[in-house]
Amino acid sequence: MARDEQLKERWDLVVEKLSNQFADGDKLDLDSIIYLIGVQELGQLHREYKKDHKLDLMHIAICKLLEPYGFYEFDFVDDDGWPHYKVKAQLPHLKAGEQSVLMKEAIVNYFVETEYIE
Repeated sequence: MARDEQLKERWDLVVEKLSNQFADGDKLDLDSIIYLIGVQELGQLHREYKKDHKLDLMHIAICKLLEPYGFYEFDFVDDDGWPHYKVKAQLPHLKAGEQSVLMKEAIVNYFVETEYIE
């Protein structure tokens, strides 16, 4: 199977499973999935988050997702339990479509590694 086809199939599976689990079947978008990963990585699942914390959660997720690509490196967890990352390399300038593909690939890899999907 071609790499692009496999990515699309796995992405669709991630969206379907997460949408059924967290959105009563309503299709989650890329930002919503990034947010869920941030909540998972923080590990504080049962609390309410203010708007600025939601952005911080998305930042945690993006750092975690792009860490295997060499863009970020885990640094430490602060006293409140929030992980912090160091920038290792600047992200290349990507077009919107290229950014979307990179993030989808990183998300699929994250869920393969966590054995949420095969």
